[in-house]
Amino acid sequence: MRNLTAAVCLTVALLMGGTAISWGADFQGGWEAYRSGDYATALREWTPLAEQGDANAQNNLGVIYERGRGIAQDYKAAARWYRLAAKQAYVGAQYNLGGLYARGQGVAQDYKAAARWYRLAAKQGYAAAQYSLGIMYDTGQGAPQDYKAAVKWYRLAAEQGYASAQGNLGVMYANGHGVPQDNLRGYMWFSIAAANGENVRASKNRNSIAESMFATGIETAQRLAHECMAKNYKGC
Repeated sequence: MRNLTAAVCLTVALLMGGTAISWGADFQGGWEAYRSGDYATALREWTPLAEQGDANAQNNLGVIYERGRGIAQDYKAAARWYRLAAKQAYVGAQYNLGGLYARGQGVAQDYKAAARWYRLAAKQGYAAAQYSLGIMYDTGQGAPQDYKAAVKWYRLAAEQGYASAQGNLGVMYANGHGVPQDNLRGYMWFSIAAANGENVRASKNRNSIAESMFATGIETAQRLAHECMAKNYKGC
């Protein structure tokens, strides 16, 4: 069976990427305005808070500038606001800044810097950063190629229900990269990823791996997938 390929796309910046925070009226007003599409009001509410050092507002200003919501898209401004929040250990901003470095938007493309910021967010348990750091170890961009490390980070994200990481973990088992080659586990993770939204890619990979499996093996893998989902992806 030919080697399957892991997904290497990185998600865009996420609004509200940090831990739970008690919001003041100004922040809440900005959040409600953003959700309603009134980006000018969100910008007006969040800018003074960001200038006063509020990491949550800084991150969200970064999102507004990165996405060009109600204002000219400005990656440099996005990077500036993300960096201010990231230096306060705001997990969403660490991840978002890593994404800008990975894509070379507003900063010189620097995979090592991307990996550094992803790692900080990943160590705080941020699933998207764990997945992205896994990609860097998997592909050898920004970190030495290390399949075992890739599996470690994919698994941590997969255990949080992150579908793309679940699909990539299936690829690692199917190819025997960082783990012993195991079609049962590969099929299991592909099935789980497909159930969680990675329908096209995961289903295609699952069908590919099924070509080299007996019917009894497929039945076993399906059972393992159901058991894993029942355990919230832990210990699979």
